[in-house]
Amino acid sequence: MHPSFSVVFFTTATGAGYGLLALLGVLGGLGFIQPDFWLGLFGMALALGLIIAGLLSSTGHLGRPERAWRAFSQWRSSWLSREGVASVATFIPAGLFGIGWVLMGKSDGWVAVTGLLAAAGAVATVCTTGMIYASLKPIAQWHSRYTLPAYLIFAGMTGSVLLNTLLQGFAVGSAAVLTGALLATLAGWAWKLATWRYNDRLEIPTTANTATGLAGGTVRSIEWPHTEENYLLKEMGFRIARKHSAKLRRITQVLAFAAPVILLAIAFVSPWPVAATASVLAAIAQLIGMLVERWLFFAEAKHTVTLYYE
Repeated sequence: MHPSFSVVFFTTATGAGYGLLALLGVLGGLGFIQPDFWLGLFGMALALGLIIAGLLSSTGHLGRPERAWRAFSQWRSSWLSREGVASVATFIPAGLFGIGWVLMGKSDGWVAVTGLLAAAGAVATVCTTGMIYASLKPIAQWHSRYTLPAYLIFAGMTGSVLLNTLLQGFAVGSAAVLTGALLATLAGWAWKLATWRYNDRLEIPTTANTATGLAGGTVRSIEWPHTEENYLLKEMGFRIARKHSAKLRRITQVLAFAAPVILLAIAFVSPWPVAATASVLAAIAQLIGMLVERWLFFAEAKHTVTLYYE
């Protein structure tokens, strides 16, 4: 698949934003993170800013971005439409939670309820995003048990690392949050390795023979289907060399997982401001690494329509 940067940025930014929003909604609403105007303002601005930036960037992949609103009408059958509905609906409790927790300095009663609703909306939206890809049967690398959990794990991972950075930056670091960010990063690393191992061993059952129903021999094209590049070739026919894939996988492991684990471990045993500095570096490295990981997610996927062009 062709890795459009707008979609790569969208999945990375919204995953981190919804992960952070969910954690703020639960921990802030239930009083585990005490109300503080500047911390709350910066945290909510960061979460909602990432979400909005990601959603806006996703329209850059549309041929007619001004018609993006029409996607909301297909929520009965389209995961893309459900994602749009869920993302917009989540802003309502998130906004109310921000008013109560940030502006009014409360963390109980209706504020706690809206915080939990915002967290539920964030999780639901991430699930719909994951299902957009997990539901695509023609792409075997996505249509597996690994895709949806990956979106949830990575959202929790990047969100917890951002939350730890936020708390460390305001000198109110929490050992529980830091530990959670470290464990979430290790979980994300393990899940990514398991996904790559599954995809590398994957045997795609569809061939030119099975697609045409001509099973008694080897089916091949005697001429090119098209004389010029078309949409299918541009979007579905992208291929990445094995050596480049291996190199980018190593970069992903270093930036998205290994470096954050080391930096978070340093933060765990270091006083402020060393812990804050290490936490900031961990968040930056991880977000860059996740951009590479998302690029690979698209680049390594193979649509069965490419059998027509082989």
